[in-house]
Amino acid sequence: MFYNVNNRRNSLLKHKMTGYVGKISSATLLSRILGYIRDMLIANMFGATLVADAFYVAYRIPNLLRRLLGENALSSSFIPVFTQYLTNKSKKESQQLVSIVVTVLLIILSVLTVAGMIFAPVLVRLIAPGFAKDPQKLALTIQLTRIMFPFMIAIGLAALSMGILNSLHKFIIPALAPCFLSISGIFFILTICPLMETPIKGLAIGVLIGGFGQLIFQIPSVIKSNFWVKLKLDLSHPGLRRIGFLMVPAIIGLSVNQINIFVDTICASLLKEGSITALYYANRLVQFPLALFGTAIATVTLPILSRSIAENNLKEMKTTLS
Repeated sequence: MFYNVNNRRNSLLKHKMTGYVGKISSATLLSRILGYIRDMLIANMFGATLVADAFYVAYRIPNLLRRLLGENALSSSFIPVFTQYLTNKSKKESQQLVSIVVTVLLIILSVLTVAGMIFAPVLVRLIAPGFAKDPQKLALTIQLTRIMFPFMIAIGLAALSMGILNSLHKFIIPALAPCFLSISGIFFILTICPLMETPIKGLAIGVLIGGFGQLIFQIPSVIKSNFWVKLKLDLSHPGLRRIGFLMVPAIIGLSVNQINIFVDTICASLLKEGSITALYYANRLVQFPLALFGTAIATVTLPILSRSIAENNLKEMKTTLS
């Protein structure tokens, strides 16, 4: 009888995971299709030109910091700790953890954004040294970088919202949220950019609005889950310190890939015009199967594994891994 009960539990877990992965993959596919439509429109309007290169370098700078400090490192560090609080602590303690993490994250991202906007000329010269040969290209890239840097705040908080919802096994809304970045880009390319003196700046504004759209889209689901955020600063909170401790190896691991992208961009900036744009499009295609399958499986697996460990349920953990 005990064997049959375990089999039923394992079967139910597999069924749930398969369902979650299927839904996330479908949402990711929709997001990627919209993303490719946006990229096609960008390529049609701007081609592989000076302005396109300037845009993709400017877009890459806040994205690099976002991946190191926000979306990937934060989610993988926050979910295990938050799941442990949900499992073993009271609802009030879990809410307090969320409030403290939001406050600290908002402060860090705001400081980095202001610093990034101030030191944009240095950052652009560092990541794209080849642009120094063309003052017009360099100046445009600096302007676009300053426009898009607040994107990091929106996307960092959106990543935290995703971590909250995924920990509660609510996967669809976070998976659909990236669609807003593409929808905003498509809208601006078709309507706003042609009306502007410098159309590429309209696209940069579209990126910024799309980032905040990702955040706003998830907020109702977070509130519906009864997680109200009250700004509270407590650097000594054990949950916050645990998240910070877990983020260190996550950032180190992610840095390897980001350094590769950093070096690729430096090299491409020294090549002929359009090289950075071509590199961006090629990388987008390579990342497609990873996002559709690998990321979907990882997104579902992490909160389930975290819950199993919090409950000290090693059998469920092994089943999930299998």
